[in-house]
Amino acid sequence: MLQVLQSLRDGETQLVDVPCPQVRPGTLLIRTRRTLISAGTERMLQDFGKAGWIGKARQQPDKVRQVLDKIQTDGLLTTLDAVFDKLDEPLPLGYCHVGEVLEVGPGVSGFEVGDRVLSNGPHAEIVCIPQNLCARIPEGVSDDAAAFGVLGAIALQGIRLLQPTLGECVLVSGLGLIGLLAVQLLKAHGARVIGADFQPTRLELARRFGAETILLGQDDLESRCQAFSRGQGMDAVLITAATRSDEPVHQAATVCRKRGRIVLTGVVGLQLSRDDFYKKELSFQVSCSYGPGRYDPAYEDRGQDYPAAYVRWTEQRNFEAVLDMLADRRIDVLPLISHRFDFSRALDAYDLIGSPQPSLGVMLQYASRDPDSLRRTTIPLPVPAVRASSVPRHRPVVAFIGAGGFATRMLLPAFRREGAQLRWIATRSGVSGVHAARKFGIAHATTSVDELFGDPTVNAIVIATRHDTHADFVCRALAAGKHVFVEKPLALDRSELADIQRQRSAAARSIAPPMLMVGFNRRFAPQVQTMARLLRTVAEPKSFVMTVNAGSLPAGHWLHDPQLGGGRMIGEGCHFIDLLRFLCGHPIVQLQATQMGGRHPHVIRDGQLSCTLQFADGSFGAVHYLSNGHRSVSKERLEIFCAGRVLQLDNFRRLVGYGWPRFHRQTLWKQDKGHATGVQAFLAAIRQGNPSPIPWDELAEVTGVTCDAAAAAETGETVRYSPEGIADAALRPLRKSA
Repeated sequence: MLQVLQSLRDGETQLVDVPCPQVRPGTLLIRTRRTLISAGTERMLQDFGKAGWIGKARQQPDKVRQVLDKIQTDGLLTTLDAVFDKLDEPLPLGYCHVGEVLEVGPGVSGFEVGDRVLSNGPHAEIVCIPQNLCARIPEGVSDDAAAFGVLGAIALQGIRLLQPTLGECVLVSGLGLIGLLAVQLLKAHGARVIGADFQPTRLELARRFGAETILLGQDDLESRCQAFSRGQGMDAVLITAATRSDEPVHQAATVCRKRGRIVLTGVVGLQLSRDDFYKKELSFQVSCSYGPGRYDPAYEDRGQDYPAAYVRWTEQRNFEAVLDMLADRRIDVLPLISHRFDFSRALDAYDLIGSPQPSLGVMLQYASRDPDSLRRTTIPLPVPAVRASSVPRHRPVVAFIGAGGFATRMLLPAFRREGAQLRWIATRSGVSGVHAARKFGIAHATTSVDELFGDPTVNAIVIATRHDTHADFVCRALAAGKHVFVEKPLALDRSELADIQRQRSAAARSIAPPMLMVGFNRRFAPQVQTMARLLRTVAEPKSFVMTVNAGSLPAGHWLHDPQLGGGRMIGEGCHFIDLLRFLCGHPIVQLQATQMGGRHPHVIRDGQLSCTLQFADGSFGAVHYLSNGHRSVSKERLEIFCAGRVLQLDNFRRLVGYGWPRFHRQTLWKQDKGHATGVQAFLAAIRQGNPSPIPWDELAEVTGVTCDAAAAAETGETVRYSPEGIADAALRPLRKSA
């Protein structure tokens, strides 16, 4: 199937053949009939992509500050790699979508196959959309009209925040699609409306919808608004313009009456003048897209609706309200369509909106192709094919699951550099998979993981997906006889760990047992290897202090969800327990953990945890995983004390030794956390038929201890491990005490 994508690096828009997405729980699979190009938003994305580096920096100064902070802590080269990779990611365009339901995912109610639905899906022939971002289209509403429903919801949410009452005077500043829809919705509310814009054709449409108009650049905005409001000043202003200028907000404040209301739904400059707002006690609010629920993962991704008694108008219910208005002929959108293009000519449509030629609503029409011909889950790419009979037993032929930022920035380059045959890449949407396949020379991009596990030419699976999928994919790969490289964590709890242990034991009975490795890359870092070599010369116990300045994550981030990410200790802290376990070289026999704020119900625990480990040789280590530090400070710092000597590792760039014979300092120009070396060790083990570079006992021990640390931080219990039974570390007996 075809989808419109844009590069943020150079602004190029492409019509790309991508695999069809597969329906997931809580989603609808929809065949597209119409999509509407939102010229203001999508032209801004084009302009950003086409801008040079200085232009991009000027448009996003907050991102520039983040880049400068990262340069300070991680170094210039590491930061540039991250920035270039981010800009290289393809961006799906479009969010005004109408189609017909092909398949209903598990757990979805209120929709059936064959329903016509409105959604915020992109410009693609088939889309997969969560149920709370879809609404059924009433009979009598055409596909063309329904395609304006999402933009109508944006306008409606701004109006809900504006709270106009019957007879109030409202200025709509900016008469693009959202502005002209807002004019009609405000008239339906009983407001008196005046609209302002630079384009006479848009003013003519606003007058057609019952508004008075102001031609910006010629008419005097302030005097016209004074006359319109009978000298009282405007009760409210809705800003729907798209400009970098601060002028729309200043003008809105100027024309408002005392205690007037201003709501922004567009994108404008926000260098506010206190004097504008102070004298009149004006209120100013920014509207969030379609309404309550937007950007809430629980609502959008997991389908948890807000009770109507408490949140009457969610984004889905705003969709439905606009569709009802269309069905009742209370708003008219067909005059807003200025151009139509077949979807096959989508690039011509984008050339149009990027040109000086006037345009308003640009509609894309999709041909009535057989859905089965569109629902290919695999796209072959032009690289040499691999025959099953031609693959040497110990030659790495690799399939990737997941193509997120870490996989494309770290893992895929390392696997390609080490000469692995990259055969498959599977992703949820297909877009990132096709991009990665083209960039790294992968033979097939797919949205079906079954293809990977069933391919006899593949002998290694790399799992780089969300944490809740790791254990299941590991078990499936081992059952299929494939070697496994799984990004941390291996499992989210001890139950999943036990499942992996059982599957590994079953696979070990095969003639050529598969190998399992977790991406605990830090133990492979060159400076850590130096530390390990030095520590092996000291027989007495050591003390380790690991401080992680992790930085905060939004409260709704998936990593915080116990079912999806496992929390930050399990999802990220496992790295540091593994690092100390590797450097010590002895099993962990006791664990204590605590979290900042204890069990206080009002403390936000965004990865603020400390755990103390005791090892069988008498060593001990502390891991302080914190998110409440300053971002300009190094993210990771390790100090080791032993035998009157000290080692200090700062952010995997500078290692300093105190009191060590013949060692003083090791400094790297570029941060190296051992990702490439870890991949190299994994592939070398496949080629040579060797065991995993990280023994199973250590993988299982670290995973189990990490799970216990997350639990012990909540309960305050001390966990003691029996030193015997280490060979079956996933199921090691443990004792707890308060």
